[in-house]
Amino acid sequence: MMGKIQFLKSQQREINHLFNHSRNFCFEIFLIIGVSIIFIGTFNYVDAQEFENFKIETIAENLEIPWEIVFAPDGRIFFTERVGNLRVIENGQLNPEPIVRLDVGGGEGGLLGLALDPSFEENHFVYLYFTYAEFPFTYNKVVRFTEVNNSLEDEIILLEKIPGAPWHDGGRLKFGPDGKLYITTGDAGISQSAQDLNSLAGKILRMNSDGTIPTDNPFSDSFVFSYGHRNPQGLDWDPVTGKMVSTEHGPSGERGSAHDEVNIIEAGNNYGWPKVIGDEHEPDLVGPTLHTGTDTWAPSGSTFYDSTNIPEWENKYFVATLRGNHLRILDLDVDANQVISSEIAFSNFGRLRSANMGADGNLYILTSNQDGRGSPAQNDDRILRIVPLISEDRKIGDSSMSPLKQFKNGILPADVACKSGFELILKASTGNPACVFPNTVSKLLTVGWGILP
Repeated sequence: MMGKIQFLKSQQREINHLFNHSRNFCFEIFLIIGVSIIFIGTFNYVDAQEFENFKIETIAENLEIPWEIVFAPDGRIFFTERVGNLRVIENGQLNPEPIVRLDVGGGEGGLLGLALDPSFEENHFVYLYFTYAEFPFTYNKVVRFTEVNNSLEDEIILLEKIPGAPWHDGGRLKFGPDGKLYITTGDAGISQSAQDLNSLAGKILRMNSDGTIPTDNPFSDSFVFSYGHRNPQGLDWDPVTGKMVSTEHGPSGERGSAHDEVNIIEAGNNYGWPKVIGDEHEPDLVGPTLHTGTDTWAPSGSTFYDSTNIPEWENKYFVATLRGNHLRILDLDVDANQVISSEIAFSNFGRLRSANMGADGNLYILTSNQDGRGSPAQNDDRILRIVPLISEDRKIGDSSMSPLKQFKNGILPADVACKSGFELILKASTGNPACVFPNTVSKLLTVGWGILP
């Protein structure tokens, strides 16, 4: 009983800290690496803006704290809103009603992470991470649904009672190259739980898609993949080395402040929270690849730019920052555990929750100005897309690559080149290109699967 009282008191102290926390943020100069452009102004009321080699488009606006976005093979775009909504963009239009409204916890919690099964085309499995209450405690859980015609059915709880709070809930879900589901969890305001291998708090977890524990996890009969985390919210895999890279919020009073982190994650490693921060060292604790020193970024969703649409960004690591009000572009040497360069971009959209690569090879950014800590513009919150301005000489297809690879590399669907003996057809539902045998074209047209370019 005494432990419960201490927990509730710690929650109240943190709530008081949050209410008294300053909401004055500094904006930084807009800079794009490799592009000699200085931009002064605002995009708050602009649907699209062109630059030398790319343009910024608004694909959805007036949203309620969007948190995560994923891309279905059929062309639909799914995203979560922290207030409890799962929404869909279909055929370029935002559906007016969510496909589900969940009763979720508040504060920094709510409906957070979202992932689609690697075999979504066959099973239509959708995975959600969200906060819920069992008085007097707050928890998070991972739930799997089956999507049917823009609705969710067959709820299956894969993992529940992950410690939660009005803050430090983690929440990122992503399938790794190994087909396993990775889950970031925060320490929920109880910092020592990050060091407790019997607790699910302050960890990166790893599970099979059916919710069972993989036999090759680093700790026997445990979902824990790595530990010693405060509040990790970004997760992706380096396309060159295949290694996992994560972003993490640093302390905000309990061990000083700032010192946000970027970590290269290895199975079984202890990343030190709350024992060490910044450049501090202790045996058997892994220090960050990068920490922000006395500067606070509050890094959230992150992605590697796994595309050649904008060549100078290829394989760079993009980090959305909340307190920092910018997108951070990192050039990492993951094998050497080094940062080659660190640049600021898009510092004129306010708080940024996530950066994600779309199926079209373009970068998508989610703003988070309606979360109570930002200064919302008239059309916030928004989903932005960074699209290259493709010159004529880049529209020529290369038949040595697959149709989808050409499309991902910036070739327009109608300009995709097929190998000898094949003909180009576009999938009617998505516009994606495909190369098929000539005698197959008429059949696909007849059944309505395809259209001619």
